[in-house]
Amino acid sequence: MRRLAIAMLTAAAGLTMFAGSAAANDSSAAANDSSAAANDHSATPVTPSAPAQDDETEGQPVDVVAPVDVLQVSGFIDDILVDEIGNAIERAESGDAQALILQVNSDGTVVDDQTVTRLLEDVASAQIPIGIWVGPSGSRFYGPAAQLLSVADVTGMAPGSRVGYIGVPLSIDAPSPIDFGIAEDTLRNGSVALSEARALDIFKQRIDDEGIPTIANMVQAMDGYEEDGVVIRTAEAVVTDDGNSRFDTVAPVRFSKLSLIDQLFHTVASPPVAYLLLLTGLALLIFEFFTAGVGLAGVVGATCTLLAFSGLSVLPTRSWAVVIIGIAMLAFAIDVQVGIPRFWTGVGMFLTVVGTWFLFRSIPGASMRPSWVALITGVGGIALTFVVGMPNMVRTRFATPTIGREWMIGELGTVIDDVNPDGVVQVGEGRWRARTNRATPVVTGDPVRVAAIDGITLEVEPLEGAARDYRDMRGGNDGAADGAEPTETPADLSASSSPD
Repeated sequence: MRRLAIAMLTAAAGLTMFAGSAAANDSSAAANDSSAAANDHSATPVTPSAPAQDDETEGQPVDVVAPVDVLQVSGFIDDILVDEIGNAIERAESGDAQALILQVNSDGTVVDDQTVTRLLEDVASAQIPIGIWVGPSGSRFYGPAAQLLSVADVTGMAPGSRVGYIGVPLSIDAPSPIDFGIAEDTLRNGSVALSEARALDIFKQRIDDEGIPTIANMVQAMDGYEEDGVVIRTAEAVVTDDGNSRFDTVAPVRFSKLSLIDQLFHTVASPPVAYLLLLTGLALLIFEFFTAGVGLAGVVGATCTLLAFSGLSVLPTRSWAVVIIGIAMLAFAIDVQVGIPRFWTGVGMFLTVVGTWFLFRSIPGASMRPSWVALITGVGGIALTFVVGMPNMVRTRFATPTIGREWMIGELGTVIDDVNPDGVVQVGEGRWRARTNRATPVVTGDPVRVAAIDGITLEVEPLEGAARDYRDMRGGNDGAADGAEPTETPADLSASSSPD
């Protein structure tokens, strides 16, 4: 009953989280996830050189250069990232930062247009200059959130990156509307690389270089931008000993990213992570359900399942595919209880493949389907678990080295968990899954006799009124031959249940 309660509570909590955002998912856009969570660390740039004011002479006034804040925006643009961008703008406005740069690598947008509109308005109305850099090389900025390139003050992209799939420009409450000029038709349902983006005049780069390869170059590109009479100072020209000149970054750069908890929930809202967590959680719950007691597997399984539903509630998920995967797990469970993979295991594998293939909805230009590595890991892992691993684990959990199999028929045991019609009994030193075909259940503590064995499940009957074992019958006949009425004592019953 405790295992059933855990399973029901986990399913109810997961379905509540999933259903709560089903309507929002219908209007959200999403894209390929293959680099959604992998670039958080690779995008960390090298800290720019030390500020020039370190070389000041004693007695001269200190030339303090205000810092530039950089927020790393990686993965799908979800509610967590939208809120964090808003918080970063507030921190920069209330602090001493002279500008904020968003370092973006996003494969798509999984929030509705209303949320994107609010984000666009926050950036457009910010009291400090906002820069957007799509980098490092190989990064993407897809989805309606890419319309931020139109409202930001300074924008640029690293070589090898792409932007696009912005959809229909949104209407915002700002002095200037969303306008990409001649590039709008191309960006609506397609993407462009750096050279084409420069030709279409998409970026407000402010430097003559072909692209902006590093975050340090992006900080330098902000230099000289003027807003409300305030000029941003981030770099200065330096003449080297050989007579050449270069630009050194003089503004301190402060990097920030999501907090640990926000990063956790942002990461699980990634198709491969949510998918693998779903399969792992459900498999562990099934394992725990068919074993005695509530252990670590049940806790981990419930946690994985809840995290999976948290991610699925954010992503464009097909609800019916989730139901099919749930039915597949029930099919697996039918064969798990007998410890032998049979027909229902095949049904479960088929439904798992179907549910996996159609789990996420695709969008133009990208597919939300997990990568082949994730698919092989998920489907292959489930096959190994329920064809090989689960039967062996369940048999090991219930079996002991001192208990045989066939000769257990007729042995006596004690009910550990009510058998109504299924439960757990102890025979000798081992605990076994048991069932009875009697109309009256056998309650905890009652003695029972093993009548048959089906896989790893014992078929038991109450000791009172049970069919007599052939050894009991033989002992009775011997007593009759001597002219004495046969009797059974508890010691006789115990002796008859011992192996020869």
